[in-house]
Amino acid sequence: MPVTRNALIRYKTIDNCLRNRQRRWTLDDLIDTCSEALYEFEGIDKGVSRRTVQMDIQMMRSEKLGYNAPIIVVDRKYYTYDDPDYSITNIPLTDKDLNKLTEVTNILRQFKGFSHFKELSGMVQKLEDKIHVSKTNEHPIIDLEKNENLKGLEYIDPIYHSILNKKVLELEYQSFKARKSNTFFFHPALLKEFRNRWFVLGKKNERSGYVLLALDRINDLKITNNKIIQFDQSEITDFFKHVIGVSTGGPLHEVILLIDHSNAPYVLTKPIHHSQEIISKSDEGVTIKLHLQLNFELEREILGFGDRIKVLSPPRLRSIIKQRLNHSIDLYNTELNENKIKYYDKKLAQKGTLITNFVYTRKEIGRMGRLLQNLSNNSDNKIDDLFEKIPDIKKIVINFNFNKILNSINSELSPLYAKLTLKPNDESSKLDWHQDDDLERYNLSEDYVNKCLIIRIHLDDITLDNGCMMVFHGSHREKLTKEKIDLITKNSLPSQIEVNAGGIHIYKPYLIKKHSKSFSNRNRRVIEILMG
Repeated sequence: MPVTRNALIRYKTIDNCLRNRQRRWTLDDLIDTCSEALYEFEGIDKGVSRRTVQMDIQMMRSEKLGYNAPIIVVDRKYYTYDDPDYSITNIPLTDKDLNKLTEVTNILRQFKGFSHFKELSGMVQKLEDKIHVSKTNEHPIIDLEKNENLKGLEYIDPIYHSILNKKVLELEYQSFKARKSNTFFFHPALLKEFRNRWFVLGKKNERSGYVLLALDRINDLKITNNKIIQFDQSEITDFFKHVIGVSTGGPLHEVILLIDHSNAPYVLTKPIHHSQEIISKSDEGVTIKLHLQLNFELEREILGFGDRIKVLSPPRLRSIIKQRLNHSIDLYNTELNENKIKYYDKKLAQKGTLITNFVYTRKEIGRMGRLLQNLSNNSDNKIDDLFEKIPDIKKIVINFNFNKILNSINSELSPLYAKLTLKPNDESSKLDWHQDDDLERYNLSEDYVNKCLIIRIHLDDITLDNGCMMVFHGSHREKLTKEKIDLITKNSLPSQIEVNAGGIHIYKPYLIKKHSKSFSNRNRRVIEILMG
């Protein structure tokens, strides 16, 4: 018995409903949804009978169409698939289907040589390969790029028909940044695919600008009976003309890239953008020019070549690529040495001080610097209660590396206070040898102080000429009199604590120390934290 078009629409509608496990479907719900689908696609407004949908479910459960759909009834009321991954669209092709597809490929093959059908290049081979695999059960001849876990593909067909029939969509959508989903009406204009991810371009209303939505962020979709707004067809056609990928906006730039000879053939045979043209060839490589908007996808394309490509212009893009490459290097440079960390507690107990460079990336230092910028105008060279005044900076300071180092020493310690030092130190009290006097204002017992740590986070390079700390190793075990401090400092050699930007200096509170006098105008931003 041949399957009518109306029956196929009902089967597919029921399938879409049962695959949507965010909702529980009664028989009445399925009847209403099938009626709406027939009206939308065929203009049939008399609805669907209860018996028709019951027969459809029985047909889908049977072997007559090859579906064998595992449809069950929960609580004697709600219909669903027993297998959450099942869909009638996943069933294998029949011999009749394969013969029809073979006829289609034979017809398409005749048009491949015509200029109007250039888009068919590769498409016919993909279709032939699919038929070959289905008929012979042999391995594919063509390995297609695909992502089995990609979400939102089930919305391609309804969105396509929504654009085709000029119908408004009602979407439940949740962007990556949103905490919860939002439901709104959407006028679709164009489906866009980029690197196996699908998007839909359109507007929320006639007065709004164009919006690009990712299909994998759609939670639910309904096609309404409302007509979509009129779009400027030339705008839609040229919307992605001057970009790589899907991120649009901003002025056009002339991007000039230098590609080394080993990678130049890949770029010349597969241009980065349709506007690409060769400027020159030299011993360094091939210089090309692109005319397009700057966006994230362009940056990712350039970064994908690594050290085989160089941005010559514009300066803004050069700066962005350099920053991203520097941050990539920092991600490796800031990996802590596990073999060294496990001995930190013993080293600190013996010497009372230790230094770890490359705890923070330049990106993290920059973020801390921007948060401190407003406070840096303060006339004082010290700012107390830093974490209370700038709570966001605490999240950056106490990062993964910070916690890893602290846990290797004493996981029970937590911040008691934090302060910021902004200027090079030239206070006379800090230029004399001393043990920490600042702790006296907190009325901490000597036993408790011995359990504390002080961690100094350096946002700038600290050297002898801009006020670095000088210490005596092993002088941290007890509170000493001035006479004993004088005896130690006159008969021993101190160590200079020079730290790179992004490094930390950890020491015990009673360590004998002083700061060198600053002879430099360079910054010396130090965040000091008492851990107890």
